[in-house]
Amino acid sequence: MSRNPPAMQALVHRLLQLYPSEAAPLLERHRALDVAQLLERQDPLLAADLLGRLRGDMAAEVIDCLKPSATQRVLGALEPGLAAAIVARLDPEARASRLAMIEPASARELEELMTYPSDVAGGLMDPRVASFRPDTTAKEALSRIRAFANKRIYDVFLVDDEGHLSGSVGLQDLAVGDPTTPLADLAQATPPHVQALAPLDEVMAIVEERRVASLPVVDINNRLLGVIRHADLVTVVQQDATADILSMVGVSREERALSKVSFAVRKRLPWLQINLATAFLAASVVGLFEGTIAKFTALAVLLPVVAGQSGNTGAQALAVTMRGLALREVRVRHWLRIGGKELAVGAINGVAVALVTSLGVYFWSGSLGLALVIGSAMVCSMVVAGVAGASVPMALTVFGQDPAAASSIILTTVTDVMGFMTFLGFATLAAGML
Repeated sequence: MSRNPPAMQALVHRLLQLYPSEAAPLLERHRALDVAQLLERQDPLLAADLLGRLRGDMAAEVIDCLKPSATQRVLGALEPGLAAAIVARLDPEARASRLAMIEPASARELEELMTYPSDVAGGLMDPRVASFRPDTTAKEALSRIRAFANKRIYDVFLVDDEGHLSGSVGLQDLAVGDPTTPLADLAQATPPHVQALAPLDEVMAIVEERRVASLPVVDINNRLLGVIRHADLVTVVQQDATADILSMVGVSREERALSKVSFAVRKRLPWLQINLATAFLAASVVGLFEGTIAKFTALAVLLPVVAGQSGNTGAQALAVTMRGLALREVRVRHWLRIGGKELAVGAINGVAVALVTSLGVYFWSGSLGLALVIGSAMVCSMVVAGVAGASVPMALTVFGQDPAAASSIILTTVTDVMGFMTFLGFATLAAGML
């Protein structure tokens, strides 16, 4: 063999050329450096074909071991999407080093393919995921997993000869299984997965529905690209919830504590102007009962009490509903149940608050009629506020709008108008008792 290396090289080349699918699993049993040296001696198309058939993490290790000239040839021969998926598995420093070895135009193309928007699954995934062949034994898999000590691994994923996701094995099943058992015998069916361009809403819906600790990410051809780990998902949910809170009060999701004054003004002022318009709407309701207020000045003193209580009631219902929508605990189809619940809560709380309020107003003013008016208005306005707090975000969702962006302003208008209308309306109707 050693006396005739050209003949041996020709034989190996012929074997790799005729049986690439069978050769790839054999190559994975060798060191990445040895595989890289073998590929450097093949023509670029064959080397690229073999590299594309290796497991993603193994292919990345091989790319990292190739000489600069071979890196340029092999990456140039690979389909761009597959090349980007392999290079993305490298550490940032190694990735930058490899991209510097190829043509600038090709490097820019790969960088664009590796960059996913922050609001899709690909922007959240970790591409450095270990994948396994179905014939890998439990002992071999555990040995490789130990190299990922800095990552929290809950499941291991299996891929076929084309890199397609084909199954998963729970870490507990792997640990307690016979060391000689192939992973194919321990594997469950193809696990829940998501495409790289799927929006984060879909990611969170799958995690909530299927209760998975990690979620594999695939491309349009079902090739494994990476994994979304549970800790990363929790972080995104928290950030999304924080952004929703900011939007509810008319603050941009992009604004930070140290943002420029001009940026903050540009993002906040339009919502303040909208809020001003709704405030005039509420004020116009008060203007309708100007004569009643002029006769009974005590109404002006008590007006903020009714509006404040209805506003707080609506805000509570809004917060609970918004959280349910954000965490996928509820859907729009649950509106009747949620609305009915908030109606009942508003009625019970309204009666309890109305009793205390009526008693206080009676001792303050000595007017039984005024006490009855404010108590009745309190119950009605709090019931309406509770139902509105649950309904506004649902309605915005139905119309394809962000429920966090305008819910607070709309709800404030509803609660103020209803608070003023019920209190001053009942006072006008019961003027003879005041």
